Amino acid sequence: MPGGTAAYPSSVLMMAIPARVAGVEEIVMVSPPGRDGAIPAPTLAAANIAGVNRVFKVGGAQAIAALAFGTESIARVDKICGPGNIFVTLAKKMVYGTVALDGLEGPSEIIILADEKADPVLCAADLLAQAEHDPLASVILISTSADLVDRVDREIEMELGKLKRRSTTGTAIERGMLVLVDDMAQAVELVNLFAPEHLSIMTSNASTLIPKIHNAGCIFIGEHSPVVLGDYVAGPSHVLPTGGSARFGSPLGVTDFLKVSNIIALDEPAMRELGQVAVEIAKAEGLDAHAQAVEKRLK
Repeated sequence: MPGGTAAYPSSVLMMAIPARVAGVEEIVMVSPPGRDGAIPAPTLAAANIAGVNRVFKVGGAQAIAALAFGTESIARVDKICGPGNIFVTLAKKMVYGTVALDGLEGPSEIIILADEKADPVLCAADLLAQAEHDPLASVILISTSADLVDRVDREIEMELGKLKRRSTTGTAIERGMLVLVDDMAQAVELVNLFAPEHLSIMTSNASTLIPKIHNAGCIFIGEHSPVVLGDYVAGPSHVLPTGGSARFGSPLGVTDFLKVSNIIALDEPAMRELGQVAVEIAKAEGLDAHAQAVEKRLK
């Protein structure tokens, strides 16, 4: 897992386990060491549990370059997976084609859909939790209740100063939004336009909104399904599309580590049945050699 800080144990597990299930023979992890020159023990333990074969103490854009092109000590890989900071994301974009990518996962994103019955304490806690990841994280509340918006705002202000990572969290909160809408239909429209990484639905009958959500990486239903449980222990891999890529992308899974080869094996009757059509198409495209390659078989 490339990154700007040491890979979290949860990140190692959510990427290495699908790869191992898919049958990937060699899994390489990169993670920059801490100030003591070591990778934290929990991260190494997670790598061991997940079946990581090799671990290198390097991170950031330089780790992406090492994996894509190889160095004296790091062999080049076929696919690079995992989120990281802005430098990691841009580096992944630059090496695409030299290696395959899982996607361009940027800073964390959360949208909370909430009505007047939502708990403002829990809404604020979930927004702060995702803001804690990165100063560029996107944290957004969309609600039909002006009272709830005000209460969430006050709760965030009260709790922010108590956090250890309040500098990072506060920067993200400053960029965040508390959005008041006329109705839930308008809220759903905004969600689909933004296509968030995480969508938390804190409304009455929350599950009824699922069919209306077309663009979201992972959807969390109700106050008993916080995003933090998705980060760590609930459900499948939590490497999710960000930056609007949930419009066309999906969460990381086993299929990201599988590839398919098409096989064509025709007998002579089938070749003759299809061959004349292929000849006509080839001639229409002006590709005589294509046409002749089939015609020679039809004689």
